[in-house]
Order: sequence, then C-alpha cells, then structure tokens
Amino acid sequence: MEAVKQLQLSKPFLLESSDTLSNPTVAYHTYGKLNKDASNVVWVCHALTANSDVFDWWQGLFGEQDLINPNDYFVVCANILGSHYGTTGPLSTNPDTEQPYYHDFPNITVRDMVGLHRELADHLGITTIELLIGGSIGGHQALEWAIIEPRRFNNLCLIATSPAISPWAAAFNASQRMAIELDPSWVESNDNAGIEGMKVARSMALLSYRNFGTYNQTQQQESVDNTYQTKAASYQAYQGLKLSKRFNAYSYWHIAKAMDSHNVGRNRKSIEEALALVVAKTLVLTIQDDVLFPYADQKMIADHISGARHEVIDSFYGHDGFLLETTKISNVLRDFLVEAVVPG
Repeated sequence: MEAVKQLQLSKPFLLESSDTLSNPTVAYHTYGKLNKDASNVVWVCHALTANSDVFDWWQGLFGEQDLINPNDYFVVCANILGSHYGTTGPLSTNPDTEQPYYHDFPNITVRDMVGLHRELADHLGITTIELLIGGSIGGHQALEWAIIEPRRFNNLCLIATSPAISPWAAAFNASQRMAIELDPSWVESNDNAGIEGMKVARSMALLSYRNFGTYNQTQQQESVDNTYQTKAASYQAYQGLKLSKRFNAYSYWHIAKAMDSHNVGRNRKSIEEALALVVAKTLVLTIQDDVLFPYADQKMIADHISGARHEVIDSFYGHDGFLLETTKISNVLRDFLVEAVVPG
C-alpha cells in the first residue's frame, strides 16, 4: 500500500470567492513510476467522501490485475480541497487563529478544487496527462480541468456526472445541508459538531445514489406479516452511522455546497461554448437508471465535445454504479483507449 504524501504550497491560494487560504496543504497518492517520456500519467478525481487512495476504493478498475495497472501507468489521485483526509479543510488549523477553521472555513467551488490539482501537477512536473478520469463530483472536477487547460490532457473519461448542477441535484444537496444545520450541535466548534445531522444527510444522499428498483430488491421485508418496513429504515441508519465514523459534518457541508457551484458555462458565455473548449479524446459514461445525474446530463456533454463517445452502462446500483460496475467500465474504457499505445 502506498503512503499518502503531502504538498504544502509556499504561497497563499486564491479562491473564487476572493478569500485566500494561507499556504494550504494537498494530500495525494501516487502509484507506479513515470516512464521516460512522461506519457503514462493517469490522474483520478475522486467523489464526495472518498480519498486519494484510489487503489483502495476503485478496485476492479485500478490494481495490478486491472485495466489501470501501476506496472504500466503512473497514477495520481489528490484529496480534494475541503475534505479531511489530509488536504486543507474545516478541521485544519487556521494560521490566523491557531485553532481549527470549523465554521470559519471559506466557501469553496469545484474550480477551487481544480486549482489545487493544477498546483500539484505543476509541482510534480506533469505537463501532459494521458488519461484524466472522474465520476460524480470527480467528473465535475475532471471536466472543469479539461476546459481550463485543454492541452494538458490526451484522454478524458467522465462517468455519472454533469456539465452543470441541476435544480434536482442541488435540491438533494440543500436538503442534506439543512439536516446538518438543524442538528443542535452544529452551532458548536468541535470536531463532532453536526454529526447527527450528517447521518441524516447521508441517508438522504443514498436515495439519489441508488433508486426504486435497488431498494425494492435489497431492502424488502423478509415476511409479509411485518407491520412496518423496518429493514429499509435500519439500512438508512446504518449507512449514516458508517459515514460518521470516518467523516465530519463540516467537510460534508462544504463539499455539498461546492457541488452546487458546478456550471462549466459560468463566466464562459454558455455551457455549450465551454464544452467546445475540450480537445481531449473524450469518453462519457452514463449509468443506467442514475437518478442523480441522468442520461440527459451526459448526453449534453457528449453532444458538445467534438468527437466525444457516449456509452450507457446497465447497472442495478443506479448512480453508485460508477464505483461498483468496474468490469463494465473497464471493458468500455479499454475499447476507448485501444488506439493509444500502452505505456512501457
């Protein structure tokens, strides 16, 4: 297992809001080795509560027996701004107060996350990335970056994502933040503030990560004689508790807020004109029955990136299929990359 690395910027980091973070830190993992002509870089942008250890949470796609093999590729994954897995976030120390930021952490955007990725790529001396890949908010980051620096990327893979946050997805995010804000402990300044609200927020999120069919098959009562649907209720509670053991409400609140900032057309005239700036060879993958980022979101991306390929992957898991359908994703991605020479 590769150890997490950290880069501390030697300068202030300017956010879209015009606030600054003083010398923020970015945590990241690398796997494999850079080849002689630096043509084997795969950069992964992770989703909301994941971390930079992509070989842990995306097994089946990343691994020595998988498509993205560290014996062939130099893989980089950076923990996103606002998370609590090593990159500067709400639990980090505010140098102005020498106390954790907590509620004083500034609002961030997807573009701010990308800005920190760019700083890390420059630090690592990576000028060309063979494949940039991300799903969900990771796809938001990947798409933004491919628009900001189109010539840095040869291939782009966007999974279960969108060109802009929809009112539907924003409503899910808003409801989750409301649940956190209504937790009486949210007004406190400690690591566990809002944690009960975050459990509810996670429960809400699951309804968008899966779908009607998934729950119908996995959470049905074992007996028709049961008075209440307790199995589904206990599943929701379990998932909230599970997240509370590894995440904090501040980071959850801020990343959900950052997701609401996503609109590639902002300050670029239109979404269509922004997408036209992408020059990387692009694969757009839709997960069948994804209720969070449905087919229309991906179709719009594919329709406005020149030469983009759009594929639909059937999945029982809805939106979460981007994490779980690794065999199907690998098969489509392998075919997409077939024209590229495997780095050696």
